[in-house]
Amino acid sequence: MASAYGARVLWIAVLAGLVFLGLQLIRPTLTNPPVTAELQAPPEVRAVLRQSCYSCHSNETKLPWFDQVVPAYWIVTKDVKEARAHLNFSEIGKLPAPQQKAALYEAVNMIQLGAMPLPSYLRVHPGAAVSAENLKVLRDYLNPPAPAGAAAAADTSAADAQYKGWIAASNQTLTVKASPNGIEFLPDYKNWKTISSTDRYDNHTMREILGNDVAVKAIAENHINPWPDGTAFAKVAWAQQPDGKGVSQTGAFIQVEFMIRDSKKYASTKGWGWARWRGTDLKPYGKDADFSKECVGCHEPVRQNDYVYTMPLGGQQ
Repeated sequence: MASAYGARVLWIAVLAGLVFLGLQLIRPTLTNPPVTAELQAPPEVRAVLRQSCYSCHSNETKLPWFDQVVPAYWIVTKDVKEARAHLNFSEIGKLPAPQQKAALYEAVNMIQLGAMPLPSYLRVHPGAAVSAENLKVLRDYLNPPAPAGAAAAADTSAADAQYKGWIAASNQTLTVKASPNGIEFLPDYKNWKTISSTDRYDNHTMREILGNDVAVKAIAENHINPWPDGTAFAKVAWAQQPDGKGVSQTGAFIQVEFMIRDSKKYASTKGWGWARWRGTDLKPYGKDADFSKECVGCHEPVRQNDYVYTMPLGGQQ
């Protein structure tokens, strides 16, 4: 009886071993294409990224032995392909320098919020953790010194004239192309209420966040997680213009972007519709509707706040 039981256990073990070995043959392709345009940044910045980010976000992936064993290999392959599609430090150098820094700013923001490297990845790859010292290297690179002294008189006059034109346009019917994902421009956003403000240290811009009546009502009723359908935010960005006395005023208009809540219509993008228009000619951002993935990815670290970064005063989670 005992020998029959032992034989059965041995047979099961052999069968399991054969299945395991067979699974090793099912290996999705994961190649390292040539590095065509690496991030343009100082060596110390690239060193930090190479240590903590390049395994997934570059064409120089190096898998340790335990990641090459199925089923771990399946998970890693999927993660690397998704990571490269979102941000690839081996190809990002083909973008203009400001766009490269903007992408790095998003990455640093995710590191600070604990979203990157992925917590599940860090549990088995502790060496990828970004230390406080390394995070400072990245932040210092992204935070160049602000312009010293007051802005030139010509720059101030030009920015003031642009600002007056921007205000005057609120009384006009604007003809603006829709976003690539079909969202129409909302010219009435200038009449919405300001609910918060923020800035970007990497490019010295200031942003004002406005909300429509649905958003304002939701704030008053503390109904902000999730936000109700019909909520709309506008984030308006200007360059910071120093006055030489320690105060920054609005300089040139840069862009306006919207978040519109509709849990059914925008279910594929986390319940929010995303759109952005840049420059005084309000050119829609994005080559096609897939640009929304950039927005979702950037807001993923605050999914616990219904993907909204800026919490209004008085709002509670």
